Amino acid sequence: MKRPLLTLALIVVIVLGGACLWYQSASSRFDQGPTEPITVAFSPFESTALFWIAADQGFFNRHGLNITLRHFDSGAAALDSVVNGDVDLCVGTTEYPMVRQAFVNASVRTLAVIDKGDFIYLVGRKDRGIQSVQDLRGKRVGTTIGTISEFHLVRYLNLHNMTLKDITLVDLTTPAEWVNATADGDVDAIATAQPYANEARDRLGENAVVWPIQSDQPLFALVVAGDLWIERHPDTARRFLQSLADAEKYLTTHPSAESRAIVQRRLNLKPEYMDTVWQQNRFSLSLDRSLIAAMEDEGRWMIANRLTNATAVPDFRKYIDITGLKQVMPDAVTIL
Repeated sequence: MKRPLLTLALIVVIVLGGACLWYQSASSRFDQGPTEPITVAFSPFESTALFWIAADQGFFNRHGLNITLRHFDSGAAALDSVVNGDVDLCVGTTEYPMVRQAFVNASVRTLAVIDKGDFIYLVGRKDRGIQSVQDLRGKRVGTTIGTISEFHLVRYLNLHNMTLKDITLVDLTTPAEWVNATADGDVDAIATAQPYANEARDRLGENAVVWPIQSDQPLFALVVAGDLWIERHPDTARRFLQSLADAEKYLTTHPSAESRAIVQRRLNLKPEYMDTVWQQNRFSLSLDRSLIAAMEDEGRWMIANRLTNATAVPDFRKYIDITGLKQVMPDAVTIL
């Protein structure tokens, strides 16, 4: 009886010892001491997927960060909160608002791209005689003036030998307007981003006609912070990006359905919407030349359409900080 008991006791000691060693190892990897608070502005689009995966899987906590959220209807409004110093950084704003901020020399910089997506659409009403793009002539077309949606609308019209002079442009500024104005017939068509394009389409049902209008130029979802915050918190910025890098690894090593479920739950999105748009996004961290090229294209368009008093495109590299991402994922940085 003594020998089996001694053997069992030895096994218990070994198991407990191994558990202690594992716990100490895990603690050394994940316990960064007291968590540091960060206030993050976001807009509720699936392009922020890496952020929600990082939050859901506890990656921010593992890297010693305590996230406080601020919700905004648009990426431009989220970026404004960074410019005004109301939050530390924002996730999900596109490159277009950053171009506008560069023209006024705002003290903000992009830390990373977290998604490249195709989610701006034109939704028209068939009962207003809209069957093809040419049928937009003389029609009331809504969008938010001064945003990336207007940029892609105008370029889409140009590709089909039309300009803004061929339509009546209606400025709509809230999610409710983007959907209701189209569904109720206040406008004949709407150029807007997801998920609102799908909502307008669903409200119209068989009366809807839909076109993607980005013409193979993706939208870049960004992480942006203020210059002063970056200067004072370089390690915090690095740990934030490391959390997103962990999320990207999670996304690539787990079934897609798991990541989709996280984002759907966090943003309260409909399953059928996720089925439609998930594959239209490329969720990964990067800082590459294509971002600069898109910003330069949009900057020239703003100058040509007198949306700025500037006469020359800024050097957008001045509004990008590669330091943090270079430390976390060196191969993801190809901007010289």
